[in-house]
Amino acid sequence: MSVGLLHYLILAAILFSIGLFGLIQKRNLIVVLMSIELMLNAANLNLVAFNRFLPVDALEGQLLAIFSLMVGAAEIAVGLALAFRIYHDSHTISLDALQRMKG
Repeated sequence: MSVGLLHYLILAAILFSIGLFGLIQKRNLIVVLMSIELMLNAANLNLVAFNRFLPVDALEGQLLAIFSLMVGAAEIAVGLALAFRIYHDSHTISLDALQRMKG
């Protein structure tokens, strides 16, 4: 049994669903950032899988995935910097508490 495109798409859908659930359900800033990263990695898996299994010799899918990983790394760096600053100011990273503090 070989691993085909459908296997990769199912795995990416599961990863994206877990990330979406974490984004909707959790109210912790760090967990929300991790959920966004999980969703981004699911999209990258789709890009690489389609690039691997479609009959095209170009590397657009892999290049887009690498670019997306770089953007994701920058997003996480900025998000964590904001989370550290918010924690320093308010001693919480709960999104509910931050929304109440907003006034």
